[in-house]
Amino acid sequence: MAYQGLDFEKPIYELERRIKELKQMSEQGNLDFFDEIKKLEKKAKKQIREVHSKLNRWQRTLLARHPERPYTMDYINYMMTDFVELHGDRGFADDHSLVGGVAKLDGIRVVVLGQQKGRDTKEKIYRNFGMAHPEGYRKALRLMKLAEKFNKPIITLVDTPGAFPGIGAEERGQAEAIARNLREMADLKVPIIVAVVGEGGSGGALAIGVGNRVLMQENAIYSVISPEGCASILWRTADKAKDAAEALKITAYDLKELGVIDEIIKEPLGGAQRNPKRAASTLRRALRRHLKELKKLSPEELIEQRYKKYREMGRFKIVK
Repeated sequence: MAYQGLDFEKPIYELERRIKELKQMSEQGNLDFFDEIKKLEKKAKKQIREVHSKLNRWQRTLLARHPERPYTMDYINYMMTDFVELHGDRGFADDHSLVGGVAKLDGIRVVVLGQQKGRDTKEKIYRNFGMAHPEGYRKALRLMKLAEKFNKPIITLVDTPGAFPGIGAEERGQAEAIARNLREMADLKVPIIVAVVGEGGSGGALAIGVGNRVLMQENAIYSVISPEGCASILWRTADKAKDAAEALKITAYDLKELGVIDEIIKEPLGGAQRNPKRAASTLRRALRRHLKELKKLSPEELIEQRYKKYREMGRFKIVK
């Protein structure tokens, strides 16, 4: 069965279904529905604009998890050329939920990595739903160290519900792997640009999220815990996830105001899933702009800027 859209998008999908039907009828017969199709397309565009102009935090969470939203490999294929994937952590295994390698961004050689989700059941299992094991984060660190060795910028694409919480992952040092990445990324001598393109969940996201610049697509989310997890702790039921999302302030607009991220990357009307190629083009231009700025800094300045950036987070202003 074809995907029917999110609940708040149903009026839009109904209009688009009608447009598709009229187009098929026009192609199959001699009837001309050109005028009606144009009217419906105009109405659908207006509906999309109205719906997406007043999204709440929970609705943005659903968009961040949209099954048709572009994933890391989609962005790599759209934005970059000459991608060569590198595998394995040189210790235990190759984690398929975290992909990475070398590529060119507008002719500049970079190391790119990120979490990868799956589309169908088989791929979701293969990619472990985008939740990395310790070997995934150790692979990420190996690639980032490789970037430092050859003086190449690092680009990370964050899209994960969180690190995999299984017994095997804990036995192999999940917490240590994440903590080591945080420490090591803070001291890398090359530019690091982080882009949250879907879900930025907990330490699983932060393990590849320490950067000189942190960008976030406007319908992405970034949080210490998922709304469902938060609701289960506070209210003992995941049914309160919507309320938790509001309290957590997990959207790009919230985090820009709080100083956690540096820039909000606009998405095509209706979300990145409606035009992945355009979404990737917008992100590519932002990455290129920040990369150009960061390449002017020395290794010592990059580390100092990164250190200062994170030290300044979490400050409060007392209002009398």
